Amino acid sequence: MAAAGAASPTYAEVGATAGPAPAGYHEVRRSEDLGGAEVFAVAVAGLRGWQAHRGAGAQVRPAGAPLEVSTTVLVVVGLGIVTVVAPCRIVATTDEPDRVGFAYGTLPGHPEAGEEAFHVVRAAGRTRFEIVAFSRPADPMVRLVPPLARFVQARYTDRYVAGLRRFVAANR
Repeated sequence: MAAAGAASPTYAEVGATAGPAPAGYHEVRRSEDLGGAEVFAVAVAGLRGWQAHRGAGAQVRPAGAPLEVSTTVLVVVGLGIVTVVAPCRIVATTDEPDRVGFAYGTLPGHPEAGEEAFHVVRAAGRTRFEIVAFSRPADPMVRLVPPLARFVQARYTDRYVAGLRRFVAANR
């Protein structure tokens, strides 16, 4: 954790999840309906409490990490018999009346290089969970099988959505 806290992001395009993906990266964009406008506050509380990640089976260390720019976290995920520790730093936050979220970027030791943003948005009487990411393999093993990295990213995107959806359903 100390090494991650002192490290710089492994990509130059910090903050680019706010626009189109930079050239040379794989992009993921996902928007899922969570329910009516009445679930917005619950969804925001879940996002701020890392419930999308926890619901996906990921551990976030430190467990109570605040969603503040410069916060460094380790996202720990199990992939079968392999455990992956992915160091990330929060690079942007959004705290608007109808849009709340954050973006984190990869640090040395993360298997990929890039950024991922998670937002809860209230619009037209509905609440949505939006995920935007851009990445490319960083670890030599991941570079050998880029389709596997895309598969894992797609699977975790699905799991983040399902995790926040379950949290919202349980806390309505």
